[in-house]
Amino acid sequence: MKVHLIDGTYELFRAYFAVPPFRSPDGREVGAVRGLVRTLLALLRQDDVSHLASAFDHVVESFRNDMFPGYKTGEGIAEDLLAQFPLAERAVSALGITVWPMVEFEADDAMATAAVRFKEAPGVEQVVICSPDKDLTQVVQGQRIVCLDRRKDQIVDEDGVWEKFGVAPESIPDYLGLVGDSADGIPGIPKWGAKTASAILSRYRHLEAIPPNPGDWEVKVRGADAAAASLAESQEEALLYRKLATLRLDVELAEDLGRLEWRGVPRDEFESLCAEFGFSGMGVQDGQWATV
Repeated sequence: MKVHLIDGTYELFRAYFAVPPFRSPDGREVGAVRGLVRTLLALLRQDDVSHLASAFDHVVESFRNDMFPGYKTGEGIAEDLLAQFPLAERAVSALGITVWPMVEFEADDAMATAAVRFKEAPGVEQVVICSPDKDLTQVVQGQRIVCLDRRKDQIVDEDGVWEKFGVAPESIPDYLGLVGDSADGIPGIPKWGAKTASAILSRYRHLEAIPPNPGDWEVKVRGADAAAASLAESQEEALLYRKLATLRLDVELAEDLGRLEWRGVPRDEFESLCAEFGFSGMGVQDGQWATV
């Protein structure tokens, strides 16, 4: 079997920018939720989808905001999108999918924890993390744990991580610590671009292993002297940024693998939600209704 872990926050954002606005009978904006439900129904129709869960950033801020004031916040997110966060969690639950709403941690932490936990569970052949977020590639393992960009229908396994970033999955936090990640508010280190970081980390794997003297580097990069000087000057910042980019694997998730088995859409709950939100024509077929 495969275990599918869905980045609910990403899917909600994707729907918000991909579908037109839509108002519920009581006037609330629910267009992104409507788009999210549609795309998840399409996923549930796939023959290889049997066990799944969806993680959400119930609030945008997390423990990382206490570590670094520049870390991402909800600032700049449209109010009509923020208002749909709790509605999206309700809608996904109404589809019969396990929902993990994150407060202290982030959705990525929940998915990383689940991926590592369930990859060795009896009967599991593959864990599919449904997200294009580069952070999550750090838990990719061979073809056992992979990332799926559903928009592009593109799977990234361990070879794909090497091809895309030039480093091993274990080096992704170091890579992001050096080059930064604008989506998360991580600025990175001056003089360290993607080519320099991938070349050096492909050889040394982690920040601590990079020789301080660029003359000792066993790979040649342009601007080595400037890059080495910048890293020496900003070593503490680089280690902090790496820590920000490192996903936690100790999120408390109550569900075992059996609880992730999808048993169909709970008819009463889903129909009630559709009536409240004004959804119609969602395409739920008799075979998708829950029988328990």
